[in-house]
Amino acid sequence: MGMSGVQVARICRGQVPGVSLERLAQLCAVVGLELAARGYPVGSAIRDHAHVALLERLRVRLAPELRWRLEVPVIELPLAGAVDLRSWDAAIDGFGWTIRVEAETRVSDDQSLIRRVTLKQRDGSIDCVVLLLSDTRHHRELLDAAGDALRTLFPIGPRAALSALAAGRKPPGSCLVLL
Repeated sequence: MGMSGVQVARICRGQVPGVSLERLAQLCAVVGLELAARGYPVGSAIRDHAHVALLERLRVRLAPELRWRLEVPVIELPLAGAVDLRSWDAAIDGFGWTIRVEAETRVSDDQSLIRRVTLKQRDGSIDCVVLLLSDTRHHRELLDAAGDALRTLFPIGPRAALSALAAGRKPPGSCLVLL
């Protein structure tokens, strides 16, 4: 590629702000990777009223002693103040425990959703996630079509999860809730 090892190392450490996407794609290709990019919104954290309403439907069911936080970063990266721009839609904190909430008003690709949630769960070292979906015919059909894939990842039923949260307890595992 006509680059020294020092130049490659600087790019990998994020020390070359003007590196082109073409150059990044070439570097990835050399080691057998494909460059993929994703855009993240900046500015106001919450724009979607339906999304806000869905989260609120869960929040009002929580025990008053539980702490509710919105737009919680997955992790902070140690590289020169860089921050992981991914975030959970909410976090619920109890005494000695925390869970994360991922809310979706309309899922179009269940595999992409599963991949996104499990990566965030892995990267943030989170053991319990509430996948919150709008209670729509579309989502019920999607859940029927997904079969065991979602039930395996989210084994706790909505009644047990909501009951635990209403009582101020952590659900015994990840759960999928339609509201």
